[in-house]
This record gives sequence, C-alpha cells and structure tokens, in this order.
Amino acid sequence: MKEVLMMVMGGCPHCQRAREMMEGLCARHPEFRTVKVRMVDETIDPDFAATLDYYYVPTFFVDGKKLHEGVPTEAAIEAVYREALKA
Repeated sequence: MKEVLMMVMGGCPHCQRAREMMEGLCARHPEFRTVKVRMVDETIDPDFAATLDYYYVPTFFVDGKKLHEGVPTEAAIEAVYREALKA
C-alpha cells in the first residue's frame, strides 16, 4: 500500500469538499480507511509545496505521481484510493 499526499490550502472550498468526499468514500469502502493520507497545507509548508509540480488544490499524489489536481470528483478521489491500495 502506498501513501497519498494531498496538497491543500486553508479556507479552500474545494479542499473541504474533497475531504467530505473522502469521508463518504471511506464509509462506503472500508478498505480505503487503511490508506494513509498525508495532508500538507501549502501555506504552512511553502518550501515543500515548491518542490512539487502542481498549481491548483486539492492535488493528490501517489508514489510521487500526480493523480488529480483541482476541483474534486468522487470518481477521481476513488481512483486515488484504488491506486494507493495497489501493491
């Protein structure tokens, strides 16, 4: 299983919506609860954020690969979880 890196920004409505979608997905797919999600706020850790190739938040990375950037959808977030669950 791989860790998910989620880049967020405080006050971002899309980031909040993504977190809500993640909660719903984890409720429907218990296996998703085993995935570790590391949330990093780009305003708190700008040096780390500068090392990544993205523009919009939320952005999801798995194993260093950007899987989704910007306005979230449940399908996109589910794909992130499924990628993280791959061995």
